[in-house]
Amino acid sequence: MTQFVKGPLSGIKVLEFGQIAAGPFAGLLFADLGADVVKVERPDVGDSMREWPPFFANDEGEAFSSNFSSLNRNKRSIAVDFKSTEQLARLKELCTKADVIIENFRPGVLGKFGLGYDSLSQLNPKLIYCSISGYGQEGAYSQKGAFDVTIQAISGLMSVTGEEHGEPVKCGVPVADFVAGLYGAYSIVASILQAERSGQGAYIDCSMLASVLGISALQTSEYYGNQVAPKRMGSAHPRNAPYQGYHASDKPFVIAAGNDKLWREVCAAVDLPALADDSRFVSQALRAHNQKELAVILQQVFQSKTAVQWLEEFDRRGVPCAPINNFADILNDQAVLDSGLLHELPLPNNTNTTTVGYPVKLSGYEFQVYRQPPLKGEHNDQLYKEWGV
Repeated sequence: MTQFVKGPLSGIKVLEFGQIAAGPFAGLLFADLGADVVKVERPDVGDSMREWPPFFANDEGEAFSSNFSSLNRNKRSIAVDFKSTEQLARLKELCTKADVIIENFRPGVLGKFGLGYDSLSQLNPKLIYCSISGYGQEGAYSQKGAFDVTIQAISGLMSVTGEEHGEPVKCGVPVADFVAGLYGAYSIVASILQAERSGQGAYIDCSMLASVLGISALQTSEYYGNQVAPKRMGSAHPRNAPYQGYHASDKPFVIAAGNDKLWREVCAAVDLPALADDSRFVSQALRAHNQKELAVILQQVFQSKTAVQWLEEFDRRGVPCAPINNFADILNDQAVLDSGLLHELPLPNNTNTTTVGYPVKLSGYEFQVYRQPPLKGEHNDQLYKEWGV
């Protein structure tokens, strides 16, 4: 592996009791910035995402999950049998050495093994302990099971996703899992700073439901502003137009003319200059109110040329626009290939894949893949020795 150049979170020790997505994604954010992140897994199945296809298989038929690798690079793994008194005692000692614990089990599960915050903080007062769960640690829903799709449903997110007269649909990206991981990681970093000042750690109760509501600020404020629940609008926007997808002669594309100047550029591009002063469309609020009529007018013009032709025209005029890509399109886009975002990721079975690296550029630090995703329990002997347990 590459010789690791210390990242901004180097020296921070993280134990991740994580599975599937939310917890492991929070751990990944720390690992990518240099923290020593150790997955604590069961010796039988471990993180069940290890069983998710697609798999990369070597010549001997040993397979490794591509999905698992995407969330668990730069980490180590230990396997612990919680039913073993000896192994559990050793794990608790490890917890006294950790700066951070991340877990996303159902509320109360780790507490049954003496691994809850109340027990561990007495042994390690500066410990930052982050619990990520569907509905939080307390309240009427706390014991409800949760997956990304159920949180997208209950949070209202699905109600504003999809075509206006179609059924509610979930976002194709697991938003609830990943935004909870982001809120969790951000709160941990804030708590680390606080602990350095005060000497006192913190408990973080990070709810997937609350996290999705947190990023739904425009929708919640719209409801509180007019007491009407926002509705599905396809690719359109409730307060901007033209700001949606249209069909060219060959395939769809998107434009986003979010102010009056850009609106006049759209009118010029489609060779309908009089449209700019049409009483239905002279302000942003009126364009949004009459956007269905506007979309019909523009669509008749857009079908006369290809998407590439329209995108070139709008780029020339400074109107934000984009093709509607699939992931094959964007991952092979030359701008992405040239950006340094994609990295080769070696796997433990001597195969390789490509991974999207840490997506934010920081001065003084360049993201690296410095550890391949671990085999289950791969670092038991090494980790206990290094952490002095």
